[in-house]
Amino acid sequence: MTEDHHVILRVVAKLLIPLITLYAFYVHFHGEYSPGGGFQAGVIFAVAIILYSLIFGVPAALRAVPPVFARCLAAFGVLLYAGVGVAALLGGGNYLDYDALANDGPGEHVGQHLGIILIELGVLFGVAGSMLAIFYAFAGRVAEIRDEDW
Repeated sequence: MTEDHHVILRVVAKLLIPLITLYAFYVHFHGEYSPGGGFQAGVIFAVAIILYSLIFGVPAALRAVPPVFARCLAAFGVLLYAGVGVAALLGGGNYLDYDALANDGPGEHVGQHLGIILIELGVLFGVAGSMLAIFYAFAGRVAEIRDEDW
C-alpha cells in the first residue's frame, strides 16, 4: 500500500477548484457592468485547470481537458469575437457596431447587451484556451527534459 502524503492538499483542491471556476463566471458576468470581464475570467478559469494539474499531475489534467480541446476553445473564442464583428457588418453597421445586431426601439440597447456578452464570451474562451495550451506546451516540455536527463 502506498502512502499519499498530499491527502489534505488534494481534498482542499477538490473544494477550491469548483469555487475558482464559479468565481471565473462571476467575474465574467459581473464584468459587463463594471471593470473585469472576459480576459480576467479566462485567466481565472485556466488557473483552476492548471491548479488541478499541479495537484493531481499533468497526465490527469490531460485526460480531463485534452490539449486539442484547449486549442479548439482558443480558436472558437477568436471566431466568436470575429463573428460578432462580421454579423454587425452584415447587419448594416460597422465592424463591432453592436447596435446593428438587434433592431432596438428608442432608448433600448438590446444589441449593445448582446454584443458585449458575445464578445466577452469570445475573449473568455480565447484566453482560457490559450493559457491552457501554453501551460500544456511548457508542462510537456518539462516532462520530456526530465525523462531525457534521467
